[in-house]
Amino acid sequence: MPYSLKRSVLAIGVFFASAVVSPLTAQVKQAQNPIIFADVPDLSMIRVGDTYYMSSTTMHMTPGVPIMKSKDLVNWHLVSYASDTLGNQDELTLRNGKSTYGRGSWASSLRFHQGTYYVSTFAQTTGKTYIYSTKNIEKGPWKAVSFKPSYHDHSLFFDDGRVYLVYGAGKLQLIELTADASGVKPGATEQVLIENASTPAGPNLGLPAEGSQLFKIKGKYYLFNITWPKGGMRTVVVHRADKLTGPYEGRVALQDLGVAQGGLIDTPDGRWFSYLFRDYGAVGRIPYLVPVTWTDGWPVLGSPAGKVPQTLALPASKGLIPGIVASDEFSRRKGEPALPLVWQWNHNPENSLWSLTDRPGYLRLKTGRTDTTFLLARNTLTQRTIGPTCAGTTALDVSHLKDGDFAGLALLQKRYGLVGVESRNGQKSIVMVSAETEKPVELQRLPLTQNTVYFRAECDFTERKDVATFYYSLDGKMWKAIGGPLKMAYTLPHFMGYRFGLFNYATKQAGGYADFDYFRIAETLTSAK
Repeated sequence: MPYSLKRSVLAIGVFFASAVVSPLTAQVKQAQNPIIFADVPDLSMIRVGDTYYMSSTTMHMTPGVPIMKSKDLVNWHLVSYASDTLGNQDELTLRNGKSTYGRGSWASSLRFHQGTYYVSTFAQTTGKTYIYSTKNIEKGPWKAVSFKPSYHDHSLFFDDGRVYLVYGAGKLQLIELTADASGVKPGATEQVLIENASTPAGPNLGLPAEGSQLFKIKGKYYLFNITWPKGGMRTVVVHRADKLTGPYEGRVALQDLGVAQGGLIDTPDGRWFSYLFRDYGAVGRIPYLVPVTWTDGWPVLGSPAGKVPQTLALPASKGLIPGIVASDEFSRRKGEPALPLVWQWNHNPENSLWSLTDRPGYLRLKTGRTDTTFLLARNTLTQRTIGPTCAGTTALDVSHLKDGDFAGLALLQKRYGLVGVESRNGQKSIVMVSAETEKPVELQRLPLTQNTVYFRAECDFTERKDVATFYYSLDGKMWKAIGGPLKMAYTLPHFMGYRFGLFNYATKQAGGYADFDYFRIAETLTSAK
């Protein structure tokens, strides 16, 4: 489809979508929880002047450590990534049957100090701690340093000209870094801050206190952690001290809906909020805000105290499209990036095997090796799914698939679902595969006698329904369901909410390719009848 026509089609779709939702949006005058109904876990947040920045976890995705920006704490959009890749190990590049699903880079810590932005993370995959720094958080460039060991769930902290990491689970410890935060300070020794930070939540715990985030407010030190009593829910514990090294006293700060892990942020007009997240099934871990008041020097979370409110005295959300997820016609004007920030690769990509210039207006995914399963295939291009409902649609040209190739649209998690075209013995077929049992099962196969085909995947996360349905079309207008519903599930081996994925992999020979015309995402289901 020509560039201008594709843009026009997309614009018309946006116009009608706006016309449908605008009356409802106009009635909603306040922000609502969750602030972001998508997988944005382990958030760390700062305010610089009147602008907020937030980092999060995307683990095995590349690029990593996403940076988001907001002017109102509600409407966020991606502006950068701190990390291109963590390294080149087999696990990070899906080589030799290895992967780093559920690992990669974990909870980051975002800070602004003396004109420089810092974001740190750590990785079990490499056994290292990483610190990235830049003068321009939105445009970079980022300077990267790494060192051993991997400090678990650490909080980067600047205090009185010195730099520290607070880290650990249960037993929380302190280590001093060099003044430029490039490594552990020579001669520095680990110091125990709190022997058992879980204690305020009771003796019977399933998850020891972790996810440290440390703040200094009006001369006092406040340390936020998450813990999980057995038979209970994720819980926020806060400790405070008059000195960095303690002694610390702690208390339960929030125990409602399982909303936990995060920290504190203030507004220019002096209000305080706590940013946290909630496990919400297959869509992932979704951010919440709760108001904070101060009583006797303690932050009191919730409104009324101890409860997570449905609404907030903040501007209403304008939606997650296009700031967090976005449609893409794969047409690029001069100077535009090859891939908008909403896209991430599943593990490190092989950059020689994808292109937006080989055929302008299309994303071309080429095969360079053979693979045995979808989860080990390289160059699957992904975006988050969003709640409460969403739909992703694509069109692709499969005329250049080789025998054994499989290309199409995925919902990526350990219990994934696929709809695509497989070339086998000179015959192309539309195939739907379900890995609901954690083993791929072909649910339906239909003969295909044309080169262009359209696919759609729809997700319903309403009240944790967590059901996906796959569709195909031969003309982009009439849609038919294929296979069966996929009961989605958040699994710890992947540790990530479901993602849309565009994929192409070979099982017999390398050298084929698939051309994707577009990817379009919508917040509403349009299930064909």
